[in-house]
Amino acid sequence: MSHVGGGLEHHFIHRIGWLRAAVMGANDGIVSTASLIVGVAAATADRDAILIAGVAGLAAGAMSMAAGEYVSVSSQSDTERADLETERQAIAESPETEREELAQIYVARGLEEDLAREVATQLMDHDALGAHARDELGMFEMAAARPLQAAWTSAATFAVGAGLPLVAVALAPVAQAIPVVSLASLVSLAVLGAVSARAGGAPLFPAAARVTLWGAAAMAATAAIGSLFGAVI
Repeated sequence: MSHVGGGLEHHFIHRIGWLRAAVMGANDGIVSTASLIVGVAAATADRDAILIAGVAGLAAGAMSMAAGEYVSVSSQSDTERADLETERQAIAESPETEREELAQIYVARGLEEDLAREVATQLMDHDALGAHARDELGMFEMAAARPLQAAWTSAATFAVGAGLPLVAVALAPVAQAIPVVSLASLVSLAVLGAVSARAGGAPLFPAAARVTLWGAAAMAATAAIGSLFGAVI
């Protein structure tokens, strides 16, 4: 939030770290578990088998999401640290070269040469590495990689998302498992898309339509595969 002309501007960029992980986790939880349940239900009418498959999918998916997010975001964090160390050494060895490099960045953004050099000088005197990290490398504290936050957020939201189709199949008559789970999951995806768009300050309808469409495609594909294998068996 920032003050401009006596008013307030609401920004959402500070949410990008956890919001991306949360949306991906919940979306994967709903889609993968619903698809698994629909696929198994298309092959067998055994409720226990369907529930076991769903619970196994929830547990495996949550752990996989946590591990995958931690490894991928840790790689991003390692790259950021390596770039910062390279920049730190360059500033220590060639401060004037780095000052001019920073000044030319500001010139490219529209400042006059003299003003750009003055800005570069003041910023480097204040925090040389921070200035280069922000303006040369595009690194911002609010968007910094946080592996543990990403891992726990993805795992938790995956489990919540996966729980929705599980509850639906547990409550529905087994003969109606596929339509009930499909409908409940699509509604959940639409709500997820709308909520994530709201949290990120984006238009609601495109986000809701996007996740719902891809979820429907995934469930349709697994239902077709489950029907095929069920017929073969």
